[in-house]
Amino acid sequence: MKICIVGAGAIGGYLGAKLALAGEDVSFIARNKNLQAINAHGFKLINEDGSEQVAQGMRAVQHYADAGPQDAVLLTVKAHQVKDLLPDLRALFGPDTMVVTMINGIPWWYFHQLPGEFEGRGLESVDPGGVLAAQIEPQRVIGSVVYPAAELLAPGVVKVIEGNRFTLGEPSGERTPRLEALSQALMSAGFKAPISRDIRSEIWVKLWGNLSFNPISALTHATLEDICTFPESRALASAMMLEARTVAEKLGVRFKISLEQRIAGAQAVGAHKTSMLQDVEAGRALELDALVGSVVELGRITGTPTPSIEAIYAATRLLAHNLAKQQARLAIQPIH
Repeated sequence: MKICIVGAGAIGGYLGAKLALAGEDVSFIARNKNLQAINAHGFKLINEDGSEQVAQGMRAVQHYADAGPQDAVLLTVKAHQVKDLLPDLRALFGPDTMVVTMINGIPWWYFHQLPGEFEGRGLESVDPGGVLAAQIEPQRVIGSVVYPAAELLAPGVVKVIEGNRFTLGEPSGERTPRLEALSQALMSAGFKAPISRDIRSEIWVKLWGNLSFNPISALTHATLEDICTFPESRALASAMMLEARTVAEKLGVRFKISLEQRIAGAQAVGAHKTSMLQDVEAGRALELDALVGSVVELGRITGTPTPSIEAIYAATRLLAHNLAKQQARLAIQPIH
């Protein structure tokens, strides 16, 4: 299968390296040192057990047209970065090219083929003006939920922290030949790639934690363990998750685990900094609208009050605004 990875970071590198090692025709869209490193040395993968593999034979290009039409395009960038890929991304599209959204949060295509009164609606929070929906034909889309954690140690070098599961699903819920082919390619590369007939419910289970723990951690600089064991922040996260569950259930989502189980799962991760807190400390743009703003918008669409989510969203947006305006980062430093 001809596969292009758009976003040669930790997750993209992990996917691309393993797929190339399994014999797939892999290319990366990359820039600067990452581009040079991949073309010169391949992609080095440090596995969970410490063993190392080097994937050769793939290529990295800066210009999409140099990669040409693909069987599958794996989007492994952050949600707010997708619009910046347009219109160049279209150079990767052939008549049957799949676009696999390996992105956290509510995707721009959420209402595509969703049965019910909201079918075909757009989401301004994640796709202002409908630009993504217009440039990436909805019939191309395959949904995905990313469970692994990995770290880009250096250009062309990825360390796997944990996990190897990427759940896949058609927006329609169908089990199609293209979906089975993609799942098989991932499984042949050593990943777990289950096919879900309800990919939106899978998206919500992961989002359930992200929409609460991420912004709370960004504001407080607390780890997952801290948030879950401090009574007031645990109660706040619970309130946000209850509001979100009500929104999701009005959209037909069914949660397979309880709220307490989801919080316990986060607590078990331990003293881990969420990705949003890491972005605050590094001075990077926050993945806020896909994780939180989209839920506020879905609350309005479904007529569901979300006061706790809206309050935390407003405070985190102000933080993001100030960090961007001052081109700053923010971290708690010990007093010596």
